[in-house]
Amino acid sequence: MKRTLSLAALLALAAPLAQAANENATARALRAECASQHPVAMEGAPAAHEYRFVYNKGEYRGEQQAGRALPCSEGQYAQYLASADPARVMAAYPTAAGRPKAAAK
Repeated sequence: MKRTLSLAALLALAAPLAQAANENATARALRAECASQHPVAMEGAPAAHEYRFVYNKGEYRGEQQAGRALPCSEGQYAQYLASADPARVMAAYPTAAGRPKAAAK
């Protein structure tokens, strides 16, 4: 009996975590699409032990590594979310908490 109750309690706790992982997958997909729309082109391959850090309008985007796309900066991502399908954005951020806001001009 105790095992059944313990298992039920664990499953009840795990269900919201699975939903959160699904929401994060939607947000990750939106970020990947944004990164594919804003590729970074560098001249030549980096030398051994050379690091290349990429910025966009003063915002850090990340370190360029061979075979990996750089994520969008927060400003680029906010602009992308403003132009993306509203249903997908609401699926990723149902309460708008954690969603980047576009800078006011």
